Amino acid sequence: MFNIFGKRPPAETAPRIHLETQPAVIYAVGDIHGCLDKLKALEAFIAEDAASIDGEKLIITLGDYIDRGPASAQTLNHLIRRAPEGFKRICLQGNHEVMFQKAVEQPKSMGDWLEWGGRETLTSYGIDGDAFRSMSVRTRGQVMQSFIPVDHLDFLKSRPIMVTAGAFTFVHAGIRPKVALEQQRDEDLIWIREPFLSQPHGLPTTVVHGHTPMDAPSVAEGRIGIDTGAYAGGPLTAVKILKSGAISFMSTTAPKPAT
Repeated sequence: MFNIFGKRPPAETAPRIHLETQPAVIYAVGDIHGCLDKLKALEAFIAEDAASIDGEKLIITLGDYIDRGPASAQTLNHLIRRAPEGFKRICLQGNHEVMFQKAVEQPKSMGDWLEWGGRETLTSYGIDGDAFRSMSVRTRGQVMQSFIPVDHLDFLKSRPIMVTAGAFTFVHAGIRPKVALEQQRDEDLIWIREPFLSQPHGLPTTVVHGHTPMDAPSVAEGRIGIDTGAYAGGPLTAVKILKSGAISFMSTTAPKPAT
């Protein structure tokens, strides 16, 4: 079912997955940011909603599992385990995963990561943020390597950066307008906002993305945005996509799955 694109942009490394057969239903989940309780609640909604659906069921998480929220380490533990019963799961890479890996590998360059939610991630691993800031670069690296499990880093390094299924493309941030999917740069897929958010991308696909927090899911020409600011008090949102192409939304604020 899963094929890696044969043609890759120069100097890019993250895998890209093409689903030859679209599942009966896909649930794409927006930015989690360490909000494990909301993720578990949303997974319960998804399981209830999918109970009457026959065929293959897939959950795609759109990246940014860590930083800002209270339970980054615990969220990775959860995602590393098996998907909910009856589902397959693909976890994409987001910009916060990239910053985190760079901070571990190059402690001297972690200033931006600490300001963008890294402090909360350190706390989730049992590392005191105030003490960490006062450490030398060498000691910071040693502490992170001591406290962060190898399986967390291996998981993050192996994350794909794009999934295509039928008429839909799933990425963390968006795509560069007017550029073919196979030529999209990894950096754009995890970081882009403009011009992606303000102009049609011109490709024959609907891009499902997170990265840009909004009060509610955003549906525009050629794209669906589902980052609803879970870490800042908003809901965690998923878009449900049936094989027919029909879409609907559900979130942790809903008393039951949306229809």
